[in-house]
Amino acid sequence: MTKHLRTAAVCSTAALALAQAGSVAAKVERIVIDGTTAAPKVEGAPEYEIVSGHFEGTLDPQLPANTVITDIAQVPRNAQGLVEYSATFRLARPVDTTKASGVLFYDVPNRGNYLIGADPDGHVRLVSGWQGDLPKDPALQTANVPIAKGPGGRPLTGPVLVRFQDLPAGTSTAPLAGSIGRPTARPEPVTLDTRKATLFYQTPGREERHQVAATDWAFADCSTRPFPGKPDPHSLCLRGGFDPARAYTLVYTGKDPLVLGIGFAATRDLVAYLRHDPDGLARQIRWTVASGTSQSGNFLKSFVNLGFNADETGRIVFDGINPNIAARQVPLNLRFGVPGGAARAFEPGSEGALWWSRYDDRLRGLGTTSLLDRCNATGTCPKIIETFGSAEFWGLRMSPGLVGTDAAADLPLPANVRRYYFPSVTHGGSYTGGFKPAGDGAVPGCRLAANPNPSLESLHAAQAMLVDWVSKGIPPKPSVYPTRSAGDLVEPTARAMGWPAIPDTPDPARMLNTMPDYRFGRGFRRRDVSGSLTTLPPVQQGTIRQLVPRVNGDGNETAGIASVQLQVPLGTYLGWNETIRGFDAGKGCSFVGGFVPFARTREERLAKSDPRPSLEERYGNRDGFLAQVRAAVARQVAAGWLLPRDAERLLRQADDSDVLR
Repeated sequence: MTKHLRTAAVCSTAALALAQAGSVAAKVERIVIDGTTAAPKVEGAPEYEIVSGHFEGTLDPQLPANTVITDIAQVPRNAQGLVEYSATFRLARPVDTTKASGVLFYDVPNRGNYLIGADPDGHVRLVSGWQGDLPKDPALQTANVPIAKGPGGRPLTGPVLVRFQDLPAGTSTAPLAGSIGRPTARPEPVTLDTRKATLFYQTPGREERHQVAATDWAFADCSTRPFPGKPDPHSLCLRGGFDPARAYTLVYTGKDPLVLGIGFAATRDLVAYLRHDPDGLARQIRWTVASGTSQSGNFLKSFVNLGFNADETGRIVFDGINPNIAARQVPLNLRFGVPGGAARAFEPGSEGALWWSRYDDRLRGLGTTSLLDRCNATGTCPKIIETFGSAEFWGLRMSPGLVGTDAAADLPLPANVRRYYFPSVTHGGSYTGGFKPAGDGAVPGCRLAANPNPSLESLHAAQAMLVDWVSKGIPPKPSVYPTRSAGDLVEPTARAMGWPAIPDTPDPARMLNTMPDYRFGRGFRRRDVSGSLTTLPPVQQGTIRQLVPRVNGDGNETAGIASVQLQVPLGTYLGWNETIRGFDAGKGCSFVGGFVPFARTREERLAKSDPRPSLEERYGNRDGFLAQVRAAVARQVAAGWLLPRDAERLLRQADDSDVLR
């Protein structure tokens, strides 16, 4: 069958299945397929094809499953009284259906970015758009969501906050944008009158706010015309330009909020449709699993917390989920939300439930909550494997999820949750692979080299356990992570951590991203990180105590699932780094991990007063190093923390390395 005919057949099958499903609920109304292409070959995987397209859906705004979506009651409806949306998708499936495992594995895109292709285990792989504020780009997975309106169709308004930081010297104009990694446009102001808005700046290390006079800035573009420039509702122009050492905060009244929370429903309804559609796109799906990394893992936590793991008819959506390196909830279900934020000043995300078991957050007055409250009530909780590493403690405020906001004791895990910790890694671990004596290279704006310690191999093993747990009923390994009771979680000071006196390294105590106790006003539903941010900037009522993992004499963490590289270390692998310039100079460098290499010889380390044994003192020579790598690989495979295909790759990387060559 030609690609064109195969695509036509898929379209026909999807249309038929949708017609049959139409009587069940108003969900996915139409799937449009743009094309079907052969997936690149993957060793050990059957032949795959990738189906690309978009889907169109509707939501009943009065259905209890949907009323949790912020502002959905304010959205214009179609003739049937339903809310319309659409989103993109890509699906990779085995060409030979007998080679399919029966598992649908959903990878939550991160800021629209995604990877998809053949799966060595025969799983159907799926990605789809959910973030409605992304620019429309064929290279991204995106969603089209409606705008909420006020009474009589008038604009719906509310406060909006935009932060400007570390702009190059001489910059006069900056866009009104949010998010990290991929800037997203903020809403237009209801007026360009600067007297109806507030702009202030702060200087490094000081809390004082210095207001900028309304006559010294404008909603304008000054790139081609001197101040006050050309009026522009999407830009801010500052008389005299921005100071690189200052952080500026703008608060104004915006209009026409996108109903971003529909992204949760779009994911719910697409997956629910595919898992109950035996003759359509995905073909005979029996189990569904989702994984999300960083922002996407936060999405999964909020997805479950808000009750979206039950579809509109009450059936379970995902049998298992893997929130990876995800310390917060995603600030998506908000009027004027910024789902691409990342635990920076004045940003929401850590204010609600952060724990899997029920915990009474007395410090913040949140009450007794759990991320699983809603799914427990409906019997739709998934099996959960949570994975994360060092950078999540240091840069993303992971600690309260383990010990609560009072940090008094370890919080228990429910029977359907496993937690695996990857020690001494940067955010997501190194993706370059290999054994690198000098680290992963320089990081712009950070003092130390990039941390080369990976976590991907351990993540692969954890995800395989999740699939077996869901599809075969095989319980995964017991949780392994740092706890207070074992002495693995300590105060974030060098003394408490056991930090060695490594020359030319910063004080770890300055590297922690503090956790403010923010109050965003009465319109904000803290438990769910939903609603409206009616107080901006938020009022800070204190700082939440956080704990961090202890370290050994090398400065490396001791608790968790140590990678082969950490078992045969080439230096000190850190979950933190130091900012060397700009407003945050001297503090943690976002959530980037650093690396301090060992000296090669004893003489070199003594000359630097380095207390850590050198490479030669540890391994003798290259053969000694390779022997220890082989032994560590064998241990990891035997323990079930290294898949055979990953073990072979690690051994090749060690052979190719320059260690003691």
